[in-house]
Amino acid sequence: MFDRIKNLFAQADDSKGAVNHDAAAVEINDDLINEILNVQILSGTTHRIAELVTQRERVGSTLNLSLKLPAGFTGDAQALHDELANALEPRGINELNLHLVSQKVSGSAAAQKPQPAPENKLPIVTDASAPVPTSTPTRPVPPKQTELKAHPRIRHIIVVASGKGGVGKSTTAVNLALALQKTGAKVGMLDADIYGPSIPTMLGIAGRTPLIENDQFVPIAAHGLAVLSIGNLTGDDNTPIVWRGPKATGALMQLFGQTNWPELDYLVIDMPPGTGDIQLTLAQRIPVSGAVIVTTPQHIALLDAQKGIELFNKVNIPVLGVIENMALHVCSQCGHIDEIFGAGGGEKLGAQYHVPLLGRLPLASSIRINADTGTPSVVAGDAAAPLYEQIALNVIREVEKLGEVHERDGKRIF
Repeated sequence: MFDRIKNLFAQADDSKGAVNHDAAAVEINDDLINEILNVQILSGTTHRIAELVTQRERVGSTLNLSLKLPAGFTGDAQALHDELANALEPRGINELNLHLVSQKVSGSAAAQKPQPAPENKLPIVTDASAPVPTSTPTRPVPPKQTELKAHPRIRHIIVVASGKGGVGKSTTAVNLALALQKTGAKVGMLDADIYGPSIPTMLGIAGRTPLIENDQFVPIAAHGLAVLSIGNLTGDDNTPIVWRGPKATGALMQLFGQTNWPELDYLVIDMPPGTGDIQLTLAQRIPVSGAVIVTTPQHIALLDAQKGIELFNKVNIPVLGVIENMALHVCSQCGHIDEIFGAGGGEKLGAQYHVPLLGRLPLASSIRINADTGTPSVVAGDAAAPLYEQIALNVIREVEKLGEVHERDGKRIF
């Protein structure tokens, strides 16, 4: 099992300095797909493929296609599939599921040449059409958040998210985890920012690789936290992660489910920015107690933060509150306070969605310097440390209001 995991994370090593072909995803245009189906001719006939389509459904880059073949068609089904798949691939279709329905030919028609119809009589017509499926295949409905069982060794899972990058989400997540630990709680941290893992650098564990015991990762200890990041599996800081959505979400589930987490009061997950595949996978498969939204007071950042809140509301993950980062700047020379990115944005966002403002953080060079050197503010004890500690207390208060969101499953093995 570990060989499969290791291969998944090691593939990036083969493409150092190069751009993976997956990085340039083709935009799928249904009109172009229609053109291809109109141009393609069924081998040995004059029928266009588009004329034979009885059912068509596209899910992302997968195309499900049903064709009703003409009577007597004896062509190679595999060759037909490969020809269509090769024609559709440049248009962004990576997987073609082809369903063929053949029409029967009556015995007499197959053995004899067709005879002219008797004079003044209509020819006998046999309806030999094969039944065409009318119902679409049913897909399993993913479980709701409230139906997911809690991890047997993790009491609460808190995700730290933002609608966009560059708002200080990862720095905030690291200091929140350390501040929660300072209250006496047992805390772990999972870096789910697959495409930009920065947690190893911020916690001073860049370059370290987790041990393997019984085919499971052993979290790396960092300032008392149990930590795991894909950044500890790629070999160095220069290896890009250029994976499509399914591969990235698979990596997230392996990091979470195939890790021997110790007994934890809180597992803080640093999410990638935005509202994409990883966020949806987490909502469907990982039992989350609540989400913390990080934003700046800037209007543009607030618009994206709203999308993050809306996503969590739709998937029934409680939003614990909003953290307003870079709220103000204090000049180191004269002490003048300047609200560079605006004022009151986080508070207004919280009021709009009836969630609390968990805290406001300054734009301070000490926060950046300490994170870059692997000793975050809470560890270094700089001027911002008390602010993070108060935010942690506010998060604990909101989590306790919710109680045990997910039922424990003691029989579950990760």
